[in-house]
Amino acid sequence: MMLQRTNLKTQLNKEKFKVTSNEAILNKVNKILKNVDDANHKILDKVASGNSTDRNDFNFEKLKSSEIYHISQIEKICVTYRLRFLDSKYFKGKLPYEAISKIKYLEQEHETSLDGFKIMAPSKLFKLENADDPLLFAPIGNGYYYLVHKWGNDISPYRKLLMWPYKNFENFMFALFAISLIFTLLVPSGMFSKGEGSTAEFFLLFIFMFKWVGGIAIYYAFAKGKNFSSAIWKSKYHNA
Repeated sequence: MMLQRTNLKTQLNKEKFKVTSNEAILNKVNKILKNVDDANHKILDKVASGNSTDRNDFNFEKLKSSEIYHISQIEKICVTYRLRFLDSKYFKGKLPYEAISKIKYLEQEHETSLDGFKIMAPSKLFKLENADDPLLFAPIGNGYYYLVHKWGNDISPYRKLLMWPYKNFENFMFALFAISLIFTLLVPSGMFSKGEGSTAEFFLLFIFMFKWVGGIAIYYAFAKGKNFSSAIWKSKYHNA
């Protein structure tokens, strides 16, 4: 007589039902899922509230040195790429599940509750007061921050170049000078005189171009309430 082949799933179910009923299993799973949801909501509430604190009780032996950054390094990147570094409560984007998982993992690993989160991102991703690539940090202390999670798309390689004139006043003036010089060179020689254009004519035309370009740039800056990147990287105000 041939023995019937054993179905492992059937045997597994028999073993499972020896211990508990279907209802008990569902209740247990629901309880686990509810605990997970409650933990996730708790983390989201902490990030959304953005409580101000300058340190967390990390276990330094478990920190990755590659994820530790000083405020001076963060400032340099913010100024270069015209980004903001603000409390997480101002962030209007959606916090990805990976970020929540990493916070939860860090809290379990370091046996602490993290707070004081900050986010580095372009201004448009913040709910700034006045009426592409976020990074979530947690403070360690003494001006150091731990990178918890990075998400979204990488910043355009052209952003550094495009934002260079807004970095500070010196860059702004140099950019105005360069643009004015280019516009002056584009004007045909002798356009405003019968003969070949002279050095004096070129200089006067350059001064005119410089005033014209500078006037437009300054008007736009005042109309839009813009400021230099070195002045706004930690500002919570839109018109800053």
